[in-house]
Amino acid sequence: MTSPMPSSAPDQPSGSRNRLVLVVYTAAIFASALLLFSVQPLFTKMVLPRLGGSPAVWSVAMVFFQSLLLGGYAYAHYLMKLRNRIVPVAIHLALLVVALLTLPLSIAGGWGEPPSSGYAFWLLALFAVSIGLPFFALAANNPLLQAWFVRTGHPDGPDPYFLYASSNIGSFLALLSYPVLLEPMLTLRTQNLVWTGGYGLLIVLIAGCGVLLLRSPPVAVVTADDDVNAPSPDWALRLRWIFLAAVPSGLLIAVTAHISTDVAAAPLLWVLPLSLYLLTWVLVFQSRPLLPHRWMLLLQPLAIAGVVILLAVGGEQNLLLTLGGHQLCFFVIAMACHGELARTRPASHYLTGFYVALSFGGMIGGLFAGLIAPFTFSWIAEYPILLALAALCRPPRDELLPRWSRWYWPFFAVIAVALVTPAYAGGKLLSWLDDHRVWVIGAVGVAAALLAVGVRANRWKVAATIVLALALIRIYPADDGRVETVRSFFGVHKIVVTPNGQYHVLMHGTTIHGAERVLNNDGTPITGRPEPISYYHKDGGIGQAIAAVRERKGGPIRVAVIGLGSGTLTCASQPGENWKFFEIDQSMVDTAKDPKYFTYIRNCEPDLQPVIGDARLTFAREPDGVYDLIIVDAYSSDAIPIHLATEEAMEIYKGKLAPHGAVVMHVSNRHLELASVVVGIADANDLKSWVYNEDSGRDNEYIFATNVVISARDAADVGKLASSDKWALTDPTDGQRVWTDDYSNVLGAVWRRLRDGEDQ
Repeated sequence: MTSPMPSSAPDQPSGSRNRLVLVVYTAAIFASALLLFSVQPLFTKMVLPRLGGSPAVWSVAMVFFQSLLLGGYAYAHYLMKLRNRIVPVAIHLALLVVALLTLPLSIAGGWGEPPSSGYAFWLLALFAVSIGLPFFALAANNPLLQAWFVRTGHPDGPDPYFLYASSNIGSFLALLSYPVLLEPMLTLRTQNLVWTGGYGLLIVLIAGCGVLLLRSPPVAVVTADDDVNAPSPDWALRLRWIFLAAVPSGLLIAVTAHISTDVAAAPLLWVLPLSLYLLTWVLVFQSRPLLPHRWMLLLQPLAIAGVVILLAVGGEQNLLLTLGGHQLCFFVIAMACHGELARTRPASHYLTGFYVALSFGGMIGGLFAGLIAPFTFSWIAEYPILLALAALCRPPRDELLPRWSRWYWPFFAVIAVALVTPAYAGGKLLSWLDDHRVWVIGAVGVAAALLAVGVRANRWKVAATIVLALALIRIYPADDGRVETVRSFFGVHKIVVTPNGQYHVLMHGTTIHGAERVLNNDGTPITGRPEPISYYHKDGGIGQAIAAVRERKGGPIRVAVIGLGSGTLTCASQPGENWKFFEIDQSMVDTAKDPKYFTYIRNCEPDLQPVIGDARLTFAREPDGVYDLIIVDAYSSDAIPIHLATEEAMEIYKGKLAPHGAVVMHVSNRHLELASVVVGIADANDLKSWVYNEDSGRDNEYIFATNVVISARDAADVGKLASSDKWALTDPTDGQRVWTDDYSNVLGAVWRRLRDGEDQ
């Protein structure tokens, strides 16, 4: 075909018209992306309380969003196969208008309470019936508008991929602004109304894009097909596109779950990895990338080795290292994968098919990390698996490999056997490897990086070396002693038996949630009623609160406990008392009841039948005015179920209290300062609060520092605690906004912890 005539020809678009086309299309794509990615944390936060604030809610939500993105891209692909220009514009505008009629966003009627099992599939259905239509319409905009732009005859039409970068800039800004600006400043209702208004404005912009397309001269359509004779991508290339899109998509969910499990199930930590993920798309599709692709390919093995070392070190005591290290490495890995996609992108004639392949890969990665892995593995195996697959995302090496490389596989086999065998054979070498695990695993990880960068070994050898390093992490875990894992929708529980067998420890993520001493110092088994330890020792904050309320009443008390853990608090009860437990995770109940792990329930409450379900829903059905004490201790690792720490939640607790009852909230946390949050929500319900924060100095006995807040109507209700110098009557912090179901500020809680320099 011939090239387009100069713009002075009467049937060609003028320079001013080209500028108008560029501005309107860029604005529409930018606004669409802004809405598409701001709705994700907004609506997921609305749903979060239905499932106990579990970080898995975001993982499943990502699967839904990626799946619907594929549907939107496929819809755009087939819509643009129509040769008529009017029909696609009319169909898409009609879809947008119908979707507008379903707004503002809300949880569909009849979906208020989740089932007792099958949470992931219930959640997918909830998203589909609640926001499926408006999200589907938004998902189609990016490829559809780019295809329209090609057909307007704009000079940049033959290579419209720069608009994809514009789309991802909008997505990136939406996600970055959510935890920093929108969440701290606006309530959910206000966010919802603003989003609805933006959706209406977007329809106007897309209508403008349609008008500009329909008014484009017919020659523009012919010109836009100049690359129609470009060779069609073969299936091998299409499959590689899918693979290159799937690996970083799966890593996105794995990294997000890894970091959010130990801080909070909140948009703050969801959007950080997703923002970086989108930033990579912005950078790789620039006409002159800010970060050259060859640099990212050089850094990628180092990033993979960095994650290997971070996983080998274990423990997430340092928040900045947790957030920064994993995300920096993820960014480099995603840049390398997405850079390969940008490098191999097809001509604009195959644009929509290319985007379908990308979205299909994204969905595959999301399904693996968000749905398949939690049901398949008893631990977070998807993270290391995806790291190994990331090595295969490197381009094939055509250069002549070093002559020594022929000896790689025999040498690799010898090293693997030497490192793996001691774990099963025992002996001094096993002890040495246990003591030097980080150095050994780190050395293998660095070896993989050197293979890739230094000697340009092929990707299969790099991947094999990484697999060995990751296998060593599993064989020689950071946890001392023997470890068993139990996985459910709500996370991975680890039951650790200490090296001397004296303690059984329950961990969720990197946080201890309970412990039991099973052997005396002389190695003999402990018999009789177990002593509550960890955070629940009689001398700690929770133990003191129980004793004070019991003494104040002068007789047996009625207690509600939200969160079962290892069942430790069952042994804090006394004969004649009524204790009722509320737990969302059935696997946690099964673990606590299994005497090979813990014996608290067997010895203290053998007939215990906890109420299963989210406590905001199940506890609200309890009779009013009956409980002398309510203990709220429901955490997933250090992640907090925010909906249990709001003004409305405290109103429910207060309603269930007996006339002189009290609410105890356990707020020990490494990363968030939560005592002031509880004081604020209690004050909003006309309750006074006393704060306890003391280190026992007995960590070696698994008796830990605790940060506890007790709230009651009057000082007399908390008995001797009101006059204790260890309990401080605390007023709300001036200027600190009260958390509600409509508003929370996790970023502020993180900042207060960093500012105060406390390590709970």
